[in-house]
Amino acid sequence: MKKNKILLLLLLPLTAMLFGFCLSKNNSGSDEDLSKIILDVLENYHYQPTAVDDKFSGELFDLYIKRLDNNKRFFTSDDIAQLQQYRKDLDDQAKEGRYEFFTKANALYSTRLKMLEAHYKTVLETPFDFTTNEYYDFNEDSSQFLKSEEELKESWRKSLKLQVLEKLYRKIDVQDKSKDRKDTLLTLKSQDTLEAHARKEVLKTHNDWFKRLSKVDKEELKSLYINCITELFDPHTNYFPPKEKEDFDIRMSGTLEGIGATLSEKDGYIKVERIVPGSPSYKQGELKSGDLLIKVSQETGDPVDLVNMKVDDAVQYIRGKKGTTVRLTVKKPDESIKVISIVRDVVVIEEGYAKSGIIRKDGKKYGYINLPQFYTNLNQSGGRTCSKDVAIEVEKLKKDTVAGIILDLRNNGGGSLGDVVTMSGLFIEQGPIVQVKSRNKTPDILNDEDPSVQYDGPLTIMVDGYSASASEILAAALQDYHRAAIIGTGTYGKGTVQRFIDLDQGEMFFQKKNAKKLGALKITIQKFYRVNGGTTQLQGVTPDIILPDRYQFIELGEKDSEHPLGWDEIPKASYGTKLNYSKKIKKAKENSAKRMEKNEAFKKIMELAVRAKELNKKTHFTLNLKEFAAEQKKLEAENVKFDTFLKTLSENKVSNLTADIQAAAGDATVLKMKQDWLGNLKKDIYLDEAVEILKDLR
Repeated sequence: MKKNKILLLLLLPLTAMLFGFCLSKNNSGSDEDLSKIILDVLENYHYQPTAVDDKFSGELFDLYIKRLDNNKRFFTSDDIAQLQQYRKDLDDQAKEGRYEFFTKANALYSTRLKMLEAHYKTVLETPFDFTTNEYYDFNEDSSQFLKSEEELKESWRKSLKLQVLEKLYRKIDVQDKSKDRKDTLLTLKSQDTLEAHARKEVLKTHNDWFKRLSKVDKEELKSLYINCITELFDPHTNYFPPKEKEDFDIRMSGTLEGIGATLSEKDGYIKVERIVPGSPSYKQGELKSGDLLIKVSQETGDPVDLVNMKVDDAVQYIRGKKGTTVRLTVKKPDESIKVISIVRDVVVIEEGYAKSGIIRKDGKKYGYINLPQFYTNLNQSGGRTCSKDVAIEVEKLKKDTVAGIILDLRNNGGGSLGDVVTMSGLFIEQGPIVQVKSRNKTPDILNDEDPSVQYDGPLTIMVDGYSASASEILAAALQDYHRAAIIGTGTYGKGTVQRFIDLDQGEMFFQKKNAKKLGALKITIQKFYRVNGGTTQLQGVTPDIILPDRYQFIELGEKDSEHPLGWDEIPKASYGTKLNYSKKIKKAKENSAKRMEKNEAFKKIMELAVRAKELNKKTHFTLNLKEFAAEQKKLEAENVKFDTFLKTLSENKVSNLTADIQAAAGDATVLKMKQDWLGNLKKDIYLDEAVEILKDLR
């Protein structure tokens, strides 16, 4: 029920391997060595290593059980009692490369999966009675497991009933609204028929879910267990098996070599969800959204059957080097079978790159830059980086003579630290940007060495609770320099720096050629501090101008994560700038507060935030259709009221940059993508306030 916490990353550029580690010659690079190797690296290189003792063992025990069964829907208290014998032994098991607890816990989990799979299928065979006054109590924060298998089954029955109830209510509501519209094409169905359809849908959802769970192999569970060990040091120290490290590099660079198709699993098939515009699949033209992939073959060799294969595994056969050919046997929606040959190429994932637009108001043009992440190319020197791209966007906006620039870092979870320093330097004269402290060492100051300023005009930076890491460094630096007005809600609060260590580069791997690849460890090696001396760890960046957000009361920051490092401060750096907007920011803050008092939209957003907080805490759910319908009608009326209000607001006048229009001339696909993106900005009421703030900074 609680909104998932998304913990995103900050890492230093991998221009050189900082660490060289030499492990015991007795290690072979086997699975048994993995926990020993990782503990060795953590002890030597983690910023603040934790003691691996009985306390650690108990925490590891609890965390792995939580990762397997976060909502306490699979294990019983009897199951946990069987495992308690290992509670104080896991530190020794990890040091010695033993996995007795891991094996036993997974065996119990597998047993519960089989039992509950049979149970939910039996429960969903029989219609539910929604006239009784019955309730389902759910509390994911409860420390208690259900006592017996009977209690567990009863809890599942009520959970299934609630899910069917939700679907039944939606079906009845759709039918009632169609009747109100006097829709003559509607075939009315009885409540019993609708209930049967709802049960069938819940059954399919659970069948798909349990099929995915059954495909989780020992290697994935081992990775999960190892990550429980690393996360006890801090939330951002993580183990990456070889394939996951490759996927991470792709996300950070925004490019990959392949065919350019987004895939999913559907009824045992690999389904094409989306074709990336401009990709090899897009240019070849035959592969379409909705196609089902049956087989895959390379230029040489026999085809590989993809039916019932996990997406992650299928991707390894489909992805490949630029210039090579992959042949896909495809089942089309009309049931026809076709073999499609596609030459792989570099696929650019444009959604992850910086984009800009123009907002027009009161006869003036204002620039808007959206930066989804602080990307860099980890594997290619001179590759595409966010600091270069933002500099290009700023230059294009200047040519359009904008009266101010909005840099949007909302939902930006971080990325490359080096690019933060370079990007901050676009807006200030040379000087310190961030202080970085390594374990037991004095802080290093990372400076913008370039005295030139690319843009010295009015600047606002938009942040929210999902702005983390690198986003917080940039916002904090420009706030401390009084260079930009930071607007939005408090940021995530991640003030640590990670570095990847290749676990396959230790001395032992030069002694054993056939050692199994182990992957990489992303480890916290430093904390960063603002130039004013404080860290953003836990506290984040408090905006100069705070705007209401509908999720502002939901626990989603670093302070709400497990085992975070603490807040502290160091002496401030020496800094100053001629581009000091402090007086104008103060004026903008006062004027914004006056507008907030009168702004009905933001008042309603605050009401939604309070409601979201209340709903997030709800643990008691009715299983009576009449009572459930009354609750839903009330919520829907409030949503309709808000949506109706939003429709009365005037839209932001947004348009493409002159340079972008010229560059995209003749390419209908690129133009459509840009127009679709701009369309999402038209109803963003935060942009309207950001423009008003820019006016006060002029």
